[in-house]
Amino acid sequence: MLSSVETRSVSPVFVGRAAELAALGEALARIAATGEPQALLIGGEAGVGKTRLIEEFAEAARARGALVALGGCIEIGSEGLPFAPFSAILHTLNWHLRDELAAAVAGQEGELSRILPELGETPGEAHDEEIGRARLFELTARLLERLATDRTLVIVVEDLHWADRSTRELLAYLLRALHDARVLLVATYRSDDIHRRHPLRPFLAEIDRMRTVRRIELARFNRDEVRSQIAGINGSAPEEDTVDRVFKRSEGNAFFVEELARGLADGCLHGLSDPLRDLLLVRVEALPEDAQRVVRTASEGGSTVEHELLSAVCGMPEDDLIAALRAAVGSNTLVPTQDGTGYRFRHALVREAVVDDLLPGERTRLNRRYAQALEADPSLVRSDVCAARLASYWYKAHDAAKALPAVLAASVQARRRHAYAEQLRLLDRALELWDDAPPEVRQGVRPVDYTEAYPACGCDDDALRFLDLLAEIAVAARLSGDSERAFTIAKRALRSLREEDDPLRTAWFLVQRSRLCQGTGRGNGWEDLGRAQELVRGLPPSSVHAEVMAAVAGWSALHDPGPDAYTTAERAVELAQLVGDEEAELNSRVTLAGLRIDSGEVDEGLTDLRTALGRAVDCGYFAVIGRGHVNLPSALEGVGRSREAVEVTEQGVRLTTHYGLKDTTSWVLGNRAESLHSLGRWEEAGRAATDARRLAQNRRGMALAANHLTDLALDRGDLAEAERELVVAREYYGTHDPQPQHALPMARHALRIAARQGRLLDARAILEQALEGGFPPGIQRYAWPLLWWAAAAESDARG
Repeated sequence: MLSSVETRSVSPVFVGRAAELAALGEALARIAATGEPQALLIGGEAGVGKTRLIEEFAEAARARGALVALGGCIEIGSEGLPFAPFSAILHTLNWHLRDELAAAVAGQEGELSRILPELGETPGEAHDEEIGRARLFELTARLLERLATDRTLVIVVEDLHWADRSTRELLAYLLRALHDARVLLVATYRSDDIHRRHPLRPFLAEIDRMRTVRRIELARFNRDEVRSQIAGINGSAPEEDTVDRVFKRSEGNAFFVEELARGLADGCLHGLSDPLRDLLLVRVEALPEDAQRVVRTASEGGSTVEHELLSAVCGMPEDDLIAALRAAVGSNTLVPTQDGTGYRFRHALVREAVVDDLLPGERTRLNRRYAQALEADPSLVRSDVCAARLASYWYKAHDAAKALPAVLAASVQARRRHAYAEQLRLLDRALELWDDAPPEVRQGVRPVDYTEAYPACGCDDDALRFLDLLAEIAVAARLSGDSERAFTIAKRALRSLREEDDPLRTAWFLVQRSRLCQGTGRGNGWEDLGRAQELVRGLPPSSVHAEVMAAVAGWSALHDPGPDAYTTAERAVELAQLVGDEEAELNSRVTLAGLRIDSGEVDEGLTDLRTALGRAVDCGYFAVIGRGHVNLPSALEGVGRSREAVEVTEQGVRLTTHYGLKDTTSWVLGNRAESLHSLGRWEEAGRAATDARRLAQNRRGMALAANHLTDLALDRGDLAEAERELVVAREYYGTHDPQPQHALPMARHALRIAARQGRLLDARAILEQALEGGFPPGIQRYAWPLLWWAAAAESDARG
């Protein structure tokens, strides 16, 4: 409605930035020449001209046939909306390439709807949320690669300093994962906002280590450039004393040059006070009273505010509102959004100045009105942002009774989008609000289980409901990568449970702490698992009981395989069947099948493993699909069927790649390298191990690849390379959680290196240390090679 209102303070002439524009153009040219992705990060202080540079480049890129999609990070309170810029980018791509995009996402609409809701209904939570998040990132990367097959895509993420953690992690993933794709990734951020503890700092440090990413820092304009900018704004060359005054006041900041030039044109430059906030407020204060009121109201709505929502909050007659908005847009304070549904401040600095100028009570009242309007009519905003906006408004309105349920509802939506860091922040707010919320509000909150294994309390006991909240925080912290926080919360919950006679809740938290204990290097986690097993012993079947037994069976298969582990795995299968958890049942069947193979029932165990894997594929249980395609080729290699193992890995790579299970693909490739090595196909084995390392997403995946590369280097006679790779393997495996399948191959490599260097006593010591631990059943595939090379070392030493 207001998009045609004239604005006069932006120069129609693009000033300076020749080097920066050339760098962007060169990146585009390299993509055309090589077909390989490029990436640039553009930093600069607020107002220095980052957005204008992007606008000029986008226009030039479109003229060269590229498809440009922009998305901006949105500031809402202290957190952004999960994946907001990528939602906008995929929306643009969907609008331009609807049929192509539909074909590219076929079969994956549900998963990708977590970022682009218009693709369909978002599925519920998977049993293994870590895999779900990895799949989402990988599917997004593959989608961009498919859409860039016949064209160059320019993907721009603006205002990265406001990005939520999920957005930063997805961007970092794309920077690493895009290969052979005609994609140019560009991101902008405010460098002056990046203080020492800003969450973008570690992201930028990580990006700096990537050779494929170029950083550009925009400097302020010099005096000649300021003169050119004023001339472009005014349409004529300015007086030199005017250039001096504007340059001195603006210090070359492009946005302040515009503000000062406009003030000069309006005859109000004289007498302006020095503080920049006052400079930014001059134009707002010159507006009619109704327009000032609308601008102040819009400032609390967020980075952008929808027209219908603003209308509901302002409560003005429509004609008066349009007149006020026309004045605000005409003064270039507000501008219509690209999609024409609302408004944003032309520059974030103006919004910040307006918000700063509001009284505390005024901010509280405005946020309450936004919350009330949105609660009365959620259709005023897009459905995928409604929960987060409502939670933010009620929180800033300081109404704990309303904010607690709103924050919890927003946390559920964040979890369903795999935005675990944002979910954790929301749950932290819930923890902050808990004591201030009335008891009836706390009792009305119904916990939403994460794993379907945590027992919902089903009663009005405040202490138990608080434990439900701690359970959600523990899982969210673990999934977001904050293992230390998850460990602390689990300890806090277990302390609270000392006062309660609640074995199921206690067992559930013990399983979580066991997993975290292993993940944070505190030990192997058995103490907590053993206690959890004792707590559920003799209790009626339950989902928690099944989870405990599945965890114990999995732990035993890796650390202490044998008859007891076999019995535990059988019990885990039975319990999962009793409580109707098919995914947990299939996961336990994979464990049981592996133990059956190790016990000597090879054909029966392989059949069971293939059957469980087939059911998992039919039902879409991605965690089981991934684990099964790692275990099956490993089991085949363990019984000497290397050629069959290689064939299975080919299918495994296809399936795990299709489902976006990038880290699992790394493990499958590691197994492929081992079997190819056994067949004497060393060159292929080396490529598979290198690819496994490139795709690995965790320390154990890296160590697996390093182990295979150590083995290959030893067989090739490259002792120096073998030593380097063995150091990597030891570093990644660590010593807190020794497992025979890792420890024995590393002992073998170390023994071979010592023998090759003539250190026979060291080789004997390595063997003796390995023998002290004993060889449990199922470890023969790792024990025999160690014993063989030990015998070879002794034989060689005796000639």
